[in-house]
Amino acid sequence: MIKVKKIIKNLMLLSAVSLPLLVQGKLPEPQLNSGVTMSQLTHRQPIHWVSIAQIARSLQNQPVMNVGFDIDDTVLFSSPGFYRGKQEFSPNSMAYLHNPKFWQKVNNGWDKFSIPKQSAIKLMSMHLKRGDHIYFITGRPKTKTETVTAILQHDFNIPKAKMHAVIFAGPKHGAKAPYIKKLNIKLYYGDSDGDITDARRAGAEGIRVLRPLNSTNKPMPYNGRFGEKVIVNSDY
Repeated sequence: MIKVKKIIKNLMLLSAVSLPLLVQGKLPEPQLNSGVTMSQLTHRQPIHWVSIAQIARSLQNQPVMNVGFDIDDTVLFSSPGFYRGKQEFSPNSMAYLHNPKFWQKVNNGWDKFSIPKQSAIKLMSMHLKRGDHIYFITGRPKTKTETVTAILQHDFNIPKAKMHAVIFAGPKHGAKAPYIKKLNIKLYYGDSDGDITDARRAGAEGIRVLRPLNSTNKPMPYNGRFGEKVIVNSDY
């Protein structure tokens, strides 16, 4: 009888230990996300990253040259103006981008709400120190009047002798290439795929600047997809 009681006691102890394990096996911890493996964590795309200092070093002993810049998301975080335009002219669509009234406003004062990117300030300073001439070629359409030139000159402290009026090439595919070629621009900086392809089509080197993550310009581009140089930390 004592032996039977001992066996029953052992069985009860075994059940107490094994039951929670069985329950845990049947009811796994809920998955919060897909997780990531170490191979995924360490995987990097073969991007040609460069710093502004490296660009400056590569230009040593090079003669003074003409350098071009895109504006929106390249030198200015201009999303505030575009966000305001969408709210005012077409809250539920992108139709505002085809509205001349929007462009007249954004080209005449709304860039005062744009924020100069720190990377652009450093780039501009480097090129001005070299004595290079600065050109801005934007995909914005041309308007009757504009204050963008004056705002850029002020924001980036560009001497009048090195500054040229902003060129409004318009949004058509390939629209910037003829201007880059005509002005004999050697380096052209931009955040979009079109900036890189237009520069190459014109015989210039296109260098990618990172688009800010909070830009209203979506979808985001695939930086480095053409094998172009991509500037590190240039999203701000």
